[in-house]
Amino acid sequence: MAEVKVKPEVPDPLEIENRIIELCHQFPHGITDQVIQNDMPHMEPQQRAMAINRLLSVGQLDLLRSNTGLLYRIKESQNAGKMKGSDNQEKLVYQIIEDAANKGIWSRDIRYKSNLPLTEINKILKNLESKKLIKAVKSVAASKKKVYMLYNLQPDRSVTGGAWYSDQDFESEFVEVLNQQCCKFLQTKAEAAHDSKQNPMIQRNSSFASSHEVWKYICELGISKVELSMEDIETILNTLIYDGKVEMTIIAAKEGTAGSVDGHMKLYRAVNPIIQPTGLIRTPCGLCPVFDDCHEGGEISPSNCIYMTEWLEF
Repeated sequence: MAEVKVKPEVPDPLEIENRIIELCHQFPHGITDQVIQNDMPHMEPQQRAMAINRLLSVGQLDLLRSNTGLLYRIKESQNAGKMKGSDNQEKLVYQIIEDAANKGIWSRDIRYKSNLPLTEINKILKNLESKKLIKAVKSVAASKKKVYMLYNLQPDRSVTGGAWYSDQDFESEFVEVLNQQCCKFLQTKAEAAHDSKQNPMIQRNSSFASSHEVWKYICELGISKVELSMEDIETILNTLIYDGKVEMTIIAAKEGTAGSVDGHMKLYRAVNPIIQPTGLIRTPCGLCPVFDDCHEGGEISPSNCIYMTEWLEF
């Protein structure tokens, strides 16, 4: 009697797609072709490819590249419809930009991660920009280079420079005005405490102001066209500390108190030196908080130190 070979039943395409999605949920970091093949060994490679391509085309899967090859990852629901109709290369570039978050990524790094030709990447970037899925942002770290990020993201301070930059130019005059006004506020508070004629300890404690108080004062002045944060004001107050015009102390504070962070609050007060400093201390190097990091050819060096330049001109 002749042996009868039973041909394995061909799975339904919809069942294949559903099983691939289930595998992606089991392995949220992504699955390879080998994982799918091990789970469904009787499936033909052509069937597997058709199911994956369909899931990619309808935006249910992400296509990623790793050291071991291509990875398929479930698409988050909020982004599922964005890349509908896009090819796999465009989806790969979009995913790389999405992973860079609000710090963005240079086209050179996109090329390195995607292993695509630069001409193809430029074409994809223009297409994604036209769809308002991504945007190009100039970085203060490199004036002639742009970083790419998702269209709806607010760029990180490391990209824009924060409140101190406008169109990549450092607003030195604006910083100087803030410096003067913060110092004036603390000096006025110190003078009021001194004129109160109370005992020295009460006078000293009354001369302190929190960074929140200084921030509120600057906001009420209306001298800034951009919204300043407490962190911005603390940066200005730190420059006053380095200049020897202000001192800071940290106290314990109740949670929820204005200006407190993790149960602590920074307090600042204007100070006047009792005696004039010696000649060496008067040089910028004598008070520089980054003296140990300063060397010729580094990011901090005497040749590009604005304090040294001003001191020499004086």
